[in-house]
Amino acid sequence: MGGIRSFEDIVAWQLARELVREIYRGTSTGDFKKDYGLRDQVRRASVSIVSNIAEGFERGSDKEFIRFLSYAKGSCGEVRTQLYIAKDLDYLSDSTFQDLREIVVRNGEVISGLIRYLKGSGLKGDKFK
Repeated sequence: MGGIRSFEDIVAWQLARELVREIYRGTSTGDFKKDYGLRDQVRRASVSIVSNIAEGFERGSDKEFIRFLSYAKGSCGEVRTQLYIAKDLDYLSDSTFQDLREIVVRNGEVISGLIRYLKGSGLKGDKFK
């Protein structure tokens, strides 16, 4: 994969890292910080995105990477759903909700693009680094 030498070079990982930072900020204020169940779940789901991208990359094959990217993409949907729940409960302002949703949607799009790239690359399980 071109100039990618470590998972830190992957745009999807960079976006997921940003998402985690913003999720922690957004869940540390107001009533959200008191709803331990939802707060912790959305935090875990966002951490799952960045972690699965890194773990899949480190496994060293396109097949494994695609599998872990799929998990990360699923966690994007989980985070988006939890953001809607938080918005419905008035834990997030409209602007904070929109900002977080925009990051997670973009992250999902980038992950999907990476999956498409890997599926079309013909690497067939070879090391892609």
